[in-house]
Amino acid sequence: MKITTFAIKVWRWMSILFVVGALLWTYSLFPEMVAVDFSSNGLAERYVDKQHIFYIVMGLFLLNNVIITAFARHISKVDANHLPIFNKKIWAQHREELNEHLENWLFCLVAVINTIIGFSLLALATINSTNYKMDVFDFSWVYYAGLALIIFVFLLPLRLLWTPVPEDKL
Repeated sequence: MKITTFAIKVWRWMSILFVVGALLWTYSLFPEMVAVDFSSNGLAERYVDKQHIFYIVMGLFLLNNVIITAFARHISKVDANHLPIFNKKIWAQHREELNEHLENWLFCLVAVINTIIGFSLLALATINSTNYKMDVFDFSWVYYAGLALIIFVFLLPLRLLWTPVPEDKL
């Protein structure tokens, strides 16, 4: 197992624990009505019941971790000629490496989505808490961090533009 494969698997499992922990912790802290939309001056405009937030996050969590992970596990069963990649014939000859790249990419996508959900829950809980004097603008970093993670994960398939290096040239 390559170090990148190991790191992505560890990140994915840690992000699952992070989302579950953040969801349970924030659910215990949320007031009955949670502010989810804010005006330009930082005042809450729209509220949602905390049970609805729980069900929405659990739905996203299950879709993310079940559907995308199941898709990643079935990548090896798809014919390489049907995959939307360049150099299909060359990559078909190096199927194990292709499977590893695609599975890592999908598992990384799962980890990124979980990480963004976890940070968003923590930010939402802090904003709605009476113990902290932070407003919505103190958490603009969550947007930029999420955007950077999404750009990172969608740049990973660029590796497939280059053909694999034969083992005898390593």
